[in-house]
Amino acid sequence: MMKFSLNGQWLVDCIDATNVSKKEIKNMDITLPGDIHSALIEAGKMENPYWATNEQQVQWVGECEWCLHRTFKLTEAQCDVASLDLSITYLDTIAEVKINGHVVANSQNMFIALNINILPFVNVGENHIEILLKRADLAAKAEAEKLPFPIPWAVGNNQIPHMNTLRKTQCHAGWDWGICLLVAGVYGDISLTPVAKTRLLSVQTEQAWQNNCCQLSVLVEYEKLTADSEKVLVQFAGQSLTASLDVTNPQQTFLFSIEDAQRWWPAGYGDAYLYDLHVELDEQSISKKIGLRELRLVTENDDIGSSMMFEVNGVVISAKGANWIPLDAMPGLNTDQRYRDLLTDAHAANMNMIRVWGGGIYEHDIFYQLCDELGLLVWQDLMFSCALYPSTPDFVDNVVAEVDYQVKRLRDHSCIALWCGDNEVIGAIGWYPESRQNREKYVVNYDRLNRALESAVLNADNTRRFWSSSPCNGELDFGDAWHDDDRGDMHYWDVWHSGKSIDAYTSVNPRFCSEFGFQSWPSLPTVKQFAPVEDWNITSPSFEGHQKNGRGNSIITEMFTRYYRFPKSFEQMLYLSQVQQSVAIKTASEYWRAIKPINRGILYWQLNDCWPVSSWSSIEYDGRWKQLHYQTARFFAPLLAAFVKSEKGLRLQLINDKQEAYDVSGELIWQSWAGEVLHQEAINASVEADGNANIWSWPAEKLSGREQDGFFYIQLSNGELCIDNTYFPAKAKQCRFVDPRLTVQVLQGELGVEVQLTTQNPAFFVHLEYQGKGRFSDSSFTLLAGETRIIHYLGDASVEEVKAGLTIYDLYHSYA
Repeated sequence: MMKFSLNGQWLVDCIDATNVSKKEIKNMDITLPGDIHSALIEAGKMENPYWATNEQQVQWVGECEWCLHRTFKLTEAQCDVASLDLSITYLDTIAEVKINGHVVANSQNMFIALNINILPFVNVGENHIEILLKRADLAAKAEAEKLPFPIPWAVGNNQIPHMNTLRKTQCHAGWDWGICLLVAGVYGDISLTPVAKTRLLSVQTEQAWQNNCCQLSVLVEYEKLTADSEKVLVQFAGQSLTASLDVTNPQQTFLFSIEDAQRWWPAGYGDAYLYDLHVELDEQSISKKIGLRELRLVTENDDIGSSMMFEVNGVVISAKGANWIPLDAMPGLNTDQRYRDLLTDAHAANMNMIRVWGGGIYEHDIFYQLCDELGLLVWQDLMFSCALYPSTPDFVDNVVAEVDYQVKRLRDHSCIALWCGDNEVIGAIGWYPESRQNREKYVVNYDRLNRALESAVLNADNTRRFWSSSPCNGELDFGDAWHDDDRGDMHYWDVWHSGKSIDAYTSVNPRFCSEFGFQSWPSLPTVKQFAPVEDWNITSPSFEGHQKNGRGNSIITEMFTRYYRFPKSFEQMLYLSQVQQSVAIKTASEYWRAIKPINRGILYWQLNDCWPVSSWSSIEYDGRWKQLHYQTARFFAPLLAAFVKSEKGLRLQLINDKQEAYDVSGELIWQSWAGEVLHQEAINASVEADGNANIWSWPAEKLSGREQDGFFYIQLSNGELCIDNTYFPAKAKQCRFVDPRLTVQVLQGELGVEVQLTTQNPAFFVHLEYQGKGRFSDSSFTLLAGETRIIHYLGDASVEEVKAGLTIYDLYHSYA
């Protein structure tokens, strides 16, 4: 008998002794997987918290207990088994599960699946299941009161205290980009599995390589429930093995040898080839896709300090990507298609690594399956972030069980590159008064927990490195990884948080930068999703309610005054903020790529938004690409031409991440703002495989006093790839741009809707914004004087719809 699902329609009751009106919510429909907030909106019982200032009006939801319930029927055959296993995944968080009135389980950790034999509590025919979701805020307060000494929580991020005592998504209580919605529900599958003889527990694999031959060992773990004999079937790469179970041993290993194995590669380095693995036992099955590859993290002492780089199949990888936060603040709105869209967009921007940040969740299976498929390496944080955490025996036991479950769940994904103990918890020791005044005590507390996490990780997976924290200088190194750039991974926030200018990114040489970022405001179509027209103002209540960083709007605006002429309207302020953000991240990324091989990793903060908000993201909540994401596709491209300024002058670096050498040719132009050619020369250059070559330079004295005269533009090609870049020697506010006199035509082309752009004079940061769904083949680019460029619209809208909903921005018209 196969397992069957209890996903779908359930009912929910509000249990609230303090508010009579809320007690009237009885037998309300809810779809599981899903969350209470989403169900209330669907039922018309609550306003959308993402609109205007509704966030504060919906906090009552987290101040209630909720009871999920439904009935299900069982046949006599389904009950005539050795065990009937109930599985509930992503149960958030403090919960009690009852079957026919009997308490069968209590949950205190949303990161551990519940698996319970409910056979003693069920009947043939109709049965009743209920899940009581208890208040997380009260549970957190109670846990904090039991601690032997205070453990500082994420003050400044969380709006509800002591979330660090619960094993719940930390950003549910708010973050500096996230709404405070203390959601509850079930976000994964709920299923029943009748087990006749033997319970199939897990399937784990391990790879051993000799040259290009891979031996895959498949470990099948099971639990015999009867004395009956049973066979297990294991299929891999077209081979099948069958064996009788060893009743004296709870596990059995099967070996497969793959000659001339097709290797799995990260994006940009080769195909992400996946083999099918399938295991069957007693009408239960587990299927996986396995990427065969060798991977290691290299941290070796060198003349600078210590390297930090990933090596896949013997090839050093230049990691390029972004940080990932939860897909939606209301998990009931998550869909597989949204996961696919976001990760496909990351891949389209030439990313090859995603960091799953430690204040969110261990992601759903679909996330890792897509990363396997797309060749996206995953830096996987454990779920601890920006606070201190208890190291009491009960807490340690809870998180050790969590780590064991999650690492074993995820370890067979070829995409997983690293297990990291936490996000910024080492640094947090210096943030809070309690830990600053008694640093030794809190360092010991941290070390006790971190060592337990390391042990749990390595017991579950000894094939990958455990990295204690991010940022971190290295093992047992509690140094300042926010400013030390000679070893380990770095979080560089001096531009955003400390107010340094954008060129400060070129003052550090990180070996691997796993966080840095600069905010922008969302585009106008996204603003329309949360703000009424009367609030289209940076300091309006709706807009400020969707800016969770206390100084965010001030930082963006103040940085305008350093680099740009002040924008002339609300819409142009939104546009210019995205220009500024893209320039900041481009400046850092191009410089750090230009110092390769010193730097081998660039992961900016952040890829996505969990609600419509002002943030550091490159993709807005609805999937819209900001200018940063279009720019990312260029500055993360395998072949990059980057301008680098120093005291000696200006130089051009050609950076190649491909495993083959390239010869390129093209032209470098220095052109006035009106399009007059001030200098022009042919460029013919070569770059080695995985190389970095200086292909052009100008001494400082040649440009001195003429910085404001014009801009540099490079275009290179090897016959297949075509790359270009633009460089302003002066700040944009000092440049005397002229009206580009852009003309726009929207046409039906052979490949779909096309936008044809023509300019009389140079145009910069030309950005196409369509108010509906879809994106463009390129945007946020430079047009030279007299140039015509055709851009493809990628979406379902017609020519007429695109024409009616299209806005074209450029830097000159942001103020003129």
